[in-house]
Amino acid sequence: MSTTTRSPIEAASNAVTGALREFGNLFAMGLDVVVAMFKRPFQIREFLQQFWFIASVSIMPAALVSIPFGAVITLQLGSLTAQIGADSFNGAASVLAVVQQASPIVTTLVVAGAGGSAICADLGSRTIREEIDAMMVLGVSPIQRLVVPRVLAAMAVAILLNGMVSVVGVCGGYFFNVVVQDGTPGAFLASFSALAQLPDLWVSEIKALIFGFLAGLVAAYRGLNPKGGPKGVGDVVNQSVVITFLLLFFVNLVVSVIYLQLIPAKGA
Repeated sequence: MSTTTRSPIEAASNAVTGALREFGNLFAMGLDVVVAMFKRPFQIREFLQQFWFIASVSIMPAALVSIPFGAVITLQLGSLTAQIGADSFNGAASVLAVVQQASPIVTTLVVAGAGGSAICADLGSRTIREEIDAMMVLGVSPIQRLVVPRVLAAMAVAILLNGMVSVVGVCGGYFFNVVVQDGTPGAFLASFSALAQLPDLWVSEIKALIFGFLAGLVAAYRGLNPKGGPKGVGDVVNQSVVITFLLLFFVNLVVSVIYLQLIPAKGA
């Protein structure tokens, strides 16, 4: 009885090839979703149902998580600015950090963890029950019928939740700076209004839009490609959340670098 073993180099090569293939398939599906968004008929009822579901399971966790995020950022920056004698800039630094970075990340983590996992589980169960194959046999596009409404719903919820998380996070940071660190309310607000600018909010909303698209797309892609029956559905749900988190932080870095290069800081 002979056994064949693969060398570490061959195993690594196969892993890289498989990852590139999955990325290519995900990218191709993303293009199909973008094209299908402009096709008719648009599944407005499915969109509204998915929008309400994702919003209902995401709004409370997002609001609760945004408070400690804003508080931690404000407290940390407050201690640093106090050490270098720049207390007057604490408001601007903390608010910009919350609006530009923390808010879209927190929003998408909640959307992907609560809404995206449900989307992946729903589509995965439909796939193993061969409902997706039946739709394709009947000439109905699963992308247009099921995926597009869910991706658009994730994008819409991410944009709206991002605004709420920004407000709650800033208010939480203001409260902890004034109450816990004995900061001056006037200095906090004055530094924020002096250095913040409207593009800071726009880039936050653009990030939320992109992140919401990625969360919905990855969840739908993994849900349409489960392996191994019900256990496979559980596996792809976990995979969708992890992949979304990895893409989230990478894309956040790219968008932040582009924004900081193109939009000069206020007063610069």
